[in-house]
Amino acid sequence: MNRAGVAAVKEQAGRKPVKRYSRRQLRSWLTGYLFVMPVILGLLVFTAYPMLTSLYYSFTKYDVLSPPRWIGLKNYERLIEDPTFWTSVSVTLQYTLIAVPLGLVLSGLLSVLLNRALRGISIYRALFYIPVIVPTVATAVLFADLYNVRYGIVNAILRSVGLPEYTWITRPETALPAVIVMGLWTIGGSSIVWLAGLRSIPPYLYDAAAVDGAGPIRRLWHITLPMLTPVIFLNLVLGIIASLQVFTQVYVLTNGGPANSTLFLMLNIFREGFDHFRMGYASAMSWVLFLATLLITLVVFKTSNRWVYYEGDRI
Repeated sequence: MNRAGVAAVKEQAGRKPVKRYSRRQLRSWLTGYLFVMPVILGLLVFTAYPMLTSLYYSFTKYDVLSPPRWIGLKNYERLIEDPTFWTSVSVTLQYTLIAVPLGLVLSGLLSVLLNRALRGISIYRALFYIPVIVPTVATAVLFADLYNVRYGIVNAILRSVGLPEYTWITRPETALPAVIVMGLWTIGGSSIVWLAGLRSIPPYLYDAAAVDGAGPIRRLWHITLPMLTPVIFLNLVLGIIASLQVFTQVYVLTNGGPANSTLFLMLNIFREGFDHFRMGYASAMSWVLFLATLLITLVVFKTSNRWVYYEGDRI
């Protein structure tokens, strides 16, 4: 064999064999892609495209009625000097710092009660979960009646025990606490997650700790809480994201009043975009909110490896 033939044989041996797929495999893949295509198209059309469009609008002056005009970073510069924007940021952060920890604690305590082996306990679990599936608008209307000065149940209870009445959602001092209390109405959803975590803790851990002489406090601190840290982490992340996007209940209950004491950032974005037709400015605020939510979530994820224990970790 000449040199050219030897080189051709070596080249042929060095090539990887071409993998051929059967018609059955190709049909299976095509079927799978067809099933996921509606989801992919939905994400592209209803999520990716609006987000990219709002990013472009955030650098423009756009009033919906006329074409957008590019103005660069002026919308973001205006945010720094806008006192209403900082008021809405302050209200949102106050709500997050109070409602999220309070919701974690109360939902955890509720899950402990729902974890007891009592007759008909499943009925109580369902009753505490029902507020989660009630529409937000209906919840806000319900609490508007509860807080009503003339016929509200809250003031009726205060009168019955000899305490002074309050105009809950019409005073700046009490409006935000009233919204926080309304937010605790749906802690049943978080308590179900807590309950799943409690029921997943192996009983032998408590038996071994009891044999070693550990009391209830030590068992709580060294077994229950470490084993529940994934649940705490999940509820914390979901609670932070939800608290930064409060809109519907406040829009129905107080509409940002009185005196902007419940002007959440989402409500401020809605007003700028759909009341004042400053869609470019509203888009800039939306992206600031998105980046802030992303940053806070990343910080929580980054620090979670210091206090979250998963199965198999050393406790």
